[in-house]
Amino acid sequence: MSSTTVSPGARLRGLRPDWLNNPKVWRTEVLAGLVVALALIPEAISFSIIAGVDPAIGLFASFTMAVTISIVGGRRAMISAATGAVALVIAPLNREHGFGYLVAAVILAGVFQIILGALGVAKLMRFVPRSVMVGFVNSLAVLIFMAQVPEMHDVPWPVYPLIVGGLALMMFFPRITKVVPAPLVSIVILTVITVAAGIAVPTVGDKGDLPSSLPVPGLPDVPFALDTLTTIAPYALAMALVGLMESLMTAKLVDDITDTRSSKTRESIGQGIANIVTGFLGGMGGCAMIGQTMINVKVSGARTRLSTFLAGAFLMVLCIVFGSVVSDIPMAALVAVMVMVSFATFDWHSIAPSTLKRMPAGEITVMFTTVACVVATSNLAIGVVIGSITAMVIFAKRVAHLTEVTAITDLDGSTVVYSVTGELFFASSNDLVGQFNYAGDPEKVVIDLSAAHVWDASSVATLDAIETKYAQRGKTVEIIGLNAPSADLHGKLTGELTSH
Repeated sequence: MSSTTVSPGARLRGLRPDWLNNPKVWRTEVLAGLVVALALIPEAISFSIIAGVDPAIGLFASFTMAVTISIVGGRRAMISAATGAVALVIAPLNREHGFGYLVAAVILAGVFQIILGALGVAKLMRFVPRSVMVGFVNSLAVLIFMAQVPEMHDVPWPVYPLIVGGLALMMFFPRITKVVPAPLVSIVILTVITVAAGIAVPTVGDKGDLPSSLPVPGLPDVPFALDTLTTIAPYALAMALVGLMESLMTAKLVDDITDTRSSKTRESIGQGIANIVTGFLGGMGGCAMIGQTMINVKVSGARTRLSTFLAGAFLMVLCIVFGSVVSDIPMAALVAVMVMVSFATFDWHSIAPSTLKRMPAGEITVMFTTVACVVATSNLAIGVVIGSITAMVIFAKRVAHLTEVTAITDLDGSTVVYSVTGELFFASSNDLVGQFNYAGDPEKVVIDLSAAHVWDASSVATLDAIETKYAQRGKTVEIIGLNAPSADLHGKLTGELTSH
């Protein structure tokens, strides 16, 4: 038997991340991180305004969330930063009680996320149907586009040709080379043009002042009392749930795009850790940032944690060291990037006439319901929840009608056998009672459930009601064919569900 000796150097190379072993991957990840960092700046500032805090707070949150989640998160290449959903949740707390309470809520939200992650909340993602996922993706694309509309309204006329030029660059530059991400090329060229030509258009600097130093750790300035906890707890729980919902949905989307799997439990706990770190560093908290994740993964081709880490690191470097240069970037360049992302994100195949003709009406209803709820509320979590509930109702209604009952009477007419086929649960069992001939059947009735499954107490109660109706007429009922789980449930609950 031959043996192969592996050198220590080879073993060390095997332990290295992909980006250390492959210069091409390194280049892709570094440039992707730079593009995302540039795209994060105006978004973070805008979300700071929504939350009612200084722009530096949102930038600090984006920095700490991205850097921390790159280490502890469960989905590689996903970007977490300050988000609009989180800003909307905690804005009332900041407005009514002050910034100290906001920071305390961010920390508590992180604790809630760790607890929920440890309890397995990520496993609930398996109950999100594909039609809801498609609706989530399409509504995300719509929201990204709608967020750019204010930047195209009531602005100097040069903004429009700049946006068109940026889109053209991103469409045609990849035909020349894909070594440098097209969004980065577009941002650089449009910035050079506007600065060199002295074109007066809105810039990143118009959004707010960039920070000049790193965040400093500290405790939230709040009374450490029970009243404080009861004040911040509802906001913290809402932030934790919204943040986890968006993060887990984004992680699932990235899984599909990259054909790789991620640990949703680790991601849930990682989001909690990142928010705790962000809170102690004075940030406004956040979650997965879907638009920037699409820039990183779909547009720039990033696949490792390095791009996520560098997005946060570059963000602070750009703000602190190159703040004056970054302030000159025209908003038109970033708008063009985000418009391109929205078009790339939308699942155009899902609304093609050929697809809609083949798709069941229920699936189409769920998809459009999800989109409508998200667009109406600007909250992806609400849309996903309502879409999932709609899908479950449609599914329950569909399955309920698959239950069939057939009756066979023996030759001497003394016994009738009812064969029940299908799934018995609250929706289907309600119709079961009316499918028996209580008055006309012989004295012995057999109900064969070999081809059925009893799922809940409602079904057991229905079977009890059927037996009772026959008993009132002096007839006996025998239930046969129960599989093991159904027999166990029936044995525990039969006769216990009605008052005596």
